[in-house]
Amino acid sequence: MYDMKALYEAESVQNAVELRLAHPEAQIIAGGSDVLVQMREGKRAGKELISIYGLDELRGVSIDADENIRIGSLTSFSHITRDPIIQRYINVLGEAVDMVGGPQIRNIGTIGGNTCNGVTSADSASTLHAWEAIVELTGKNGVRRLPIKDFYIRAGQVDIRPEDGELQTAILIPKASYENCFGYYIKYAMRNAMDIATLGCSVNVRLSADKKSIERARIAYGVAGPVPMRCPSAEAAAKDKPLTLAAAEEFSLAVLNDIHARDSWRASKAFREHIAVEMAKRCLIESIKRAGGVIE
Repeated sequence: MYDMKALYEAESVQNAVELRLAHPEAQIIAGGSDVLVQMREGKRAGKELISIYGLDELRGVSIDADENIRIGSLTSFSHITRDPIIQRYINVLGEAVDMVGGPQIRNIGTIGGNTCNGVTSADSASTLHAWEAIVELTGKNGVRRLPIKDFYIRAGQVDIRPEDGELQTAILIPKASYENCFGYYIKYAMRNAMDIATLGCSVNVRLSADKKSIERARIAYGVAGPVPMRCPSAEAAAKDKPLTLAAAEEFSLAVLNDIHARDSWRASKAFREHIAVEMAKRCLIESIKRAGGVIE
């Protein structure tokens, strides 16, 4: 059923790095919800696999010494959704990954696999961009961290260096990106379940102390370009604006300055741009409500 050359099971992160260095062409496999399907289809026939699924040190959510929220790369979607730290500080991420596939996929699929695929439609991707996530990579030279916007290079390609034995070990959300912030995610798809996003939009806001204006807003899209992307024009348009419908509309229209929608069999460029504007407005309004604000 699965045409593989060899399967190596890592016993630790360091052992996984050593295996990558010894087998630079090998494919890392965690839950296998993508890799095994591709292998069954013949796309990765004859590949060597390095399994990191047994590395419990890469599972779980915690707050580290610098008050970053640390999500181990092998943490499953279902665990992220239920985790109390996620529910308290970035509940929108739990809501977003709860839209991945069905229950079986969410139980086996991991946040690391979802991001390392490099696909713009990943349900976690736009929310992680909007929350300014940091990707942690571990290789022969130690730990390397980079902003998630720099991790995605082009469609299907991310900045992992097999020649250095690197694997993704965690995703971090800095305190400055989650403190007093509230967000909302909308996934538009052709079906309500078990479907890839036609467009995904994630917004979060931090309101002023009196909850009368937007101190800052963050917005990111999936499938609005070849990689997930932020919209700096919209973010600038919302800064320090009062909580009004006019401000929400100005914010949403500004996304057209930044996104790079395209025609595909799923949707036309014009349709994607139309729903991008509407999704931005709805996400902003709901984020403001979750933050305790009232739109006037």
